Amino acid sequence: QMQLVESGGGSVQAGGSLRLSCAASGRTFSSYAMAWFRQAPGKEREFVSAISGRGNTRGYADSVKGRFTISRDNAKNTVLLQMNSLKPEDTAVYYCAAVYGLGWREVPSSYNYWGQGTQVIVSS
Repeated sequence: QMQLVESGGGSVQAGGSLRLSCAASGRTFSSYAMAWFRQAPGKEREFVSAISGRGNTRGYADSVKGRFTISRDNAKNTVLLQMNSLKPEDTAVYYCAAVYGLGWREVPSSYNYWGQGTQVIVSS
């Protein structure tokens, strides 16, 4: 079992930055690929970014490439999402997700564990 707790959401003006954090329980954190998804009102949950268990591979949605950076600290059981140059269309609830195995994927149904989500609001 793994529990995920997100933090760091909030309200920011367009062009601003936020850093989301996801704290994971468990002793085998490095065996899990981690990802961030987001869901805006009335829309499906969509992939944002992911990182492999060892942190050597990362992936990003086209909409966030060059603006968001994912990282992880396996010693602290933490994954971070640094979000820069935020846009109003980034407004959503952001979820941290985990799947056992070293490789990440973009499909939400591939992930076994989810956090409760943290709200990000970007105003124009």
